[in-house]
Amino acid sequence: MATSTQKVLRLTFQNTSGSATSITLPEPKENLPAADIQTAMDLVISKNIFATTGGDLTAKRDIRIIDTTTDDLYDAPTA
Repeated sequence: MATSTQKVLRLTFQNTSGSATSITLPEPKENLPAADIQTAMDLVISKNIFATTGGDLTAKRDIRIIDTTTDDLYDAPTA
């Protein structure tokens, strides 16, 4: 049994069809300024470097740092 922690940066964009598309990056740098993240998202949109099923990325929708702690409560016996 163990406890593990994972932190990710989730960038959510809107695409041409109006749907949300997210890019998740593991282990973001601590104290990353929101302005820097927004600038990077603007660059991703302007360079049109990702293809989605809903078309091109057109706008920023959300930025989140998600911190997850998982407690493993059972270890399967080994034979």
